[in-house]
Amino acid sequence: MSETLLDVKGMNCPLPVLRANRALRALAPGDRLRVLATDRAAVADFQAFCRETGHALVAMGEESGVLSFVIRKKEAP
Repeated sequence: MSETLLDVKGMNCPLPVLRANRALRALAPGDRLRVLATDRAAVADFQAFCRETGHALVAMGEESGVLSFVIRKKEAP
């Protein structure tokens, strides 16, 4: 299991989620994607994205105005 970093700081909704979706497609099931964002709307966007797609939002936090989301790609059906 690996972790990939995606920096989308400075991008506004819906770009952080769209970029994360594209990055997740390239990952293996169970791999993690850490997303760094500054758009406050990303909190609700990533929660809804994970709920709708089946990926797991395993961690969420903020440090110095930068939001961090860790998403685990769902297992293959």
